[in-house]
Amino acid sequence: MSDASHSVDGLDTGSLYRLFSGAIAPRPIAWVATVDAAGRANLAPFSFFNVASVDPPVLAFSPLLNGEGAAKDTIRNLDEVAECVVHIGGEALAEALNATSASLPRGEEEFAHAGLTKAPLGELRVPRIEEAPVAFGCRVRDVIRFGDRPLAGNLVLAEVTVIHADASVWNGRHVDLEALRPIGRMAGADYSRCTDRFALERPE
Repeated sequence: MSDASHSVDGLDTGSLYRLFSGAIAPRPIAWVATVDAAGRANLAPFSFFNVASVDPPVLAFSPLLNGEGAAKDTIRNLDEVAECVVHIGGEALAEALNATSASLPRGEEEFAHAGLTKAPLGELRVPRIEEAPVAFGCRVRDVIRFGDRPLAGNLVLAEVTVIHADASVWNGRHVDLEALRPIGRMAGADYSRCTDRFALERPE
């Protein structure tokens, strides 16, 4: 095998992004709802996302700054109202999820843009997506900011305080993957379905 080692210093951010998004895949998608101080809702998908802790229950997702180094509405909203709802959309909502990735003017709500319905979740000010089968209502525990350069990350650690899970996908113990039909993010415009799985028993 040829030596294909590269110093990170010799790679531009675009190349790094394409390598990360192409090689670290498939990635689960956090479909995150937030509100600003005026109560206007924002909704956006993030594939730099995973579980950070179970006890306490903490999710982690990282919105990147845009190409000009500006924060996305999600981060700006979390600075004003430190709550969010993280949804798992599934294949049935893939088109709506993709629609909410559009760059709308601040204050224009993605819920309406994607034809989605708002519903309350516990005592949170942030609404959940009524059509989404799983929603984790969270309060922000911390935001770790990696600088102000374009594509710098903002790692949000969100502690789950309330959960909505449709009985059709969760029986209180197991998630029915055939009902949820989760999707993953690949590079570019590509997504993945969980239709070809295999099992390996963990060694003792």
